[in-house]
Order: sequence, then structure tokens, then C-alpha cells
Amino acid sequence: MAQRARRLGLELTAPASVRDGAFLARLEELAPDVAVVVAFGQIFRRRLLALPRHGCINLHASLLPRWRGAAPIQAAIAHGDERTGVTTMRMTAGLDSGPILLQEAVDVGPHETAPELAARLAALGARLMVRTLELLEAGALVPRPQDERLVTLAPRLSREDGAVTWTLSATVLYNRWRAYTPWPGLVAEVGGAPLKLLAVRPAPAAAAGAAPGTVLDVAGDAVVVACGERSALALERVQRPGRRPLAASAWLRGERLRPGDVLRTPSPDPANASP
Repeated sequence: MAQRARRLGLELTAPASVRDGAFLARLEELAPDVAVVVAFGQIFRRRLLALPRHGCINLHASLLPRWRGAAPIQAAIAHGDERTGVTTMRMTAGLDSGPILLQEAVDVGPHETAPELAARLAALGARLMVRTLELLEAGALVPRPQDERLVTLAPRLSREDGAVTWTLSATVLYNRWRAYTPWPGLVAEVGGAPLKLLAVRPAPAAAAGAAPGTVLDVAGDAVVVACGERSALALERVQRPGRRPLAASAWLRGERLRPGDVLRTPSPDPANASP
């Protein structure tokens, strides 16, 4: 986007902080009609929010007020949402709490990963923002307040979000794998060391009495592990730290894993948590 702006001869600035006095002074000189904000990680203070004549308009990758916050796409997939979308909203001092301008919904594919959904929402959101600006110019926008009773939050992800909790159902773990690909990924512990699960799928139901995390089968092209609610997850592709990714069948040749062995949940590492 910056390269495109330069080719068009547009003025470009990249302040380290939007609170920078020189940056704010320059914006005041420009007297913008509107500010468009997309995937920007800094908080806008009241002075900046009040600068554009028509305010600051944000494109958010969810159907607000569902999934306010930094990771709405991952949250929608991880929680098994069948529909999500994009929203344009007029920014206020609260977290994604401003009045809604326009929204457009899409279905979430049952096997869609976060990067795949993000690409679709980016294209959809670009069109929605253009339409929002056109209606704004025509004076045809009618903002509507968000229903605070329906608010859910999607906080910034940390490495610990990817830790496999085997007591959860295979469906929930599969949704988390789709949501947390490529980062933070889904990570189990095998033999006291982490194992990243690069490709997984729900498998036929686990046998009654199998404890979550128990290896049920190591035959064929996958390692089948018992999960909560008498379900099972098939591990198809894995990776040890510092090593190349392997198909589960190739990994097994050096691992000596047997039915009855137990895969564990990695211990939390406070140093890896997001601030």
C-alpha cells in the first residue's frame, strides 16, 4: 500500500506513534474530511478522533458487536461460528465500540483456516469501505449503536492459546487448529518436548474409557489420539522444534510411539505470553 501511494505521488508518513505532536500538527494542517483505519494496532486518542470532519472510519473483520478486539477472525473460527463478516464503524474512544455504518456477512467454510478466511474478508472489506465512503459523501449513512448485550471479545493471541487441551472435543481442537494456523499453531507435548501439529482432522469416535491424550492407533498415515467427549483427533503432519515438518508416518519411524502412550498439554510459559 505504501508503494502504491508513492507511485501515485501521495504524501506518505509513518509515525512511530499516532500521539506524536508533529504528526498531529500536520494532520491539522491537512484538515482531512475523513480517516480510514484498517488493521492498525495503535489506540486513537480523542484529539486524533476529532480531527477529520466526518470522523475516523474503521474496517473490522467481524459482525460487531461480536468479536471486538485484535483477533476476530481467529476467534470466530475457534468458536465454531458458521457466519462472520466485515463491519465499517465510526471510531470512538472505546474498543471497537463505535456506531455501525455498514456490515456484510459471509459463511465460514467448515474446513477454512484463518489465512483463507482473512483473504476473503480483506476483499469483501475493501468493497464495503468504498461503499461506505460513497454513502458518506452522499449523506446517506445512518449510523446505529451496537447492542452492548451482544458483545464478545477477541483479545490478542499468545503462544499459550495454541496449547492442546486433550479434554476438549476433537471438533473444538480441529476448530482451534484452523484458527491458530499458522500462529501460534496447535502444540502438544510428547516425551517431555513440544510437538507442533501442522495438519489434523477429527477421527472416528474414541473407545469408551480411553483417557484424553491417549494414543489409540499408530497405523496408516496418522496418529489417532483420544480427546474429550469420547472423540478422537488424527495427527497427519507434525514438527519438532528446529526440525523439518514430517508426515505422521515418517515421524513415527523415529519416535517409537505405541497405543496407550499419552500426549500431554504443554506447560504454560509466562515468557511467551503476549503483554
